[in-house]
Amino acid sequence: LKSVHIQALFETGCLGLDAFGATDWVELKSEAYPDERLIACRNPQLAAYRSQQREALLCATEEELNGVLKATQRQCKPLQGQDKIGVRVGRVINRFKMAKHFQWTIGKESFSYQRNHDSITREARLDGLYVLRTSVPSTTFDAPRVVQTYKSLSHVESAFRCMKAFDLNVRPIFHRLTPRVKAHVFLCMLAYYVEWHMRQALAPILFSEDNPSQAEALRTSVVQRAQRSDSAKQKAGRRQTPSGEPIHSFRSLLADLATLTQNTIQPTNQEVPSFEKTTLPTPIQQVAFDLLNVSV
Repeated sequence: LKSVHIQALFETGCLGLDAFGATDWVELKSEAYPDERLIACRNPQLAAYRSQQREALLCATEEELNGVLKATQRQCKPLQGQDKIGVRVGRVINRFKMAKHFQWTIGKESFSYQRNHDSITREARLDGLYVLRTSVPSTTFDAPRVVQTYKSLSHVESAFRCMKAFDLNVRPIFHRLTPRVKAHVFLCMLAYYVEWHMRQALAPILFSEDNPSQAEALRTSVVQRAQRSDSAKQKAGRRQTPSGEPIHSFRSLLADLATLTQNTIQPTNQEVPSFEKTTLPTPIQQVAFDLLNVSV
């Protein structure tokens, strides 16, 4: 749900911070969403981060507004006039998207402001809070399974980002006929399917998680931030495999594999025919081929 809809749940009494208690998720019902389940989740770590971030932005906005205030109070050529003061305030009041949390008064020769504590309180109760809605019955998906499924959508977002921007570049499309455009998109999706399986097989030599079961066991609640396994932390810290080979990202590993070449060799004796010779793979390249079950 969007923040405005979550605020409505607070105002109607369907949701309150005291409803969580010792848990970080709660399932609730609302007349605004008949025949649907609502699962409210609250992450304390995210709530603390959002609170600190908002306070920092509020202080940054106050610093900008203090500059306008000092300009109206200086002895030499003070800033005067509602229009001129208003222009200066307009330049800075929403620089950090915090205008909604301030109240200000502009006079002909004066300017004053203060925090809107009601607005800040209303936003603060949403810190680290999100609400999921689903029509799937609880007999099919319980609340933790709904949250886990929602979080798994990040993999779908990653797939679209990979197809559109990084590796596959589905655009630009130089075809005009509908069947050819569909074939182009299908080939891109097929290429991503191959890439996904390659990433799974190459996980031991990539920065990606290679022990998801242990990583999941480290998280006490599905609402909490995903954890990394010990092996993934060691790879990220040492940037080496246990055997001493360098750890790669998927793209850097492909670039490394691309250095493997096939050379055409012509002996100095012209009577001897030329032949093809493939360069020997490096240790990390050989490990990659072994993980992919590919022979060179």
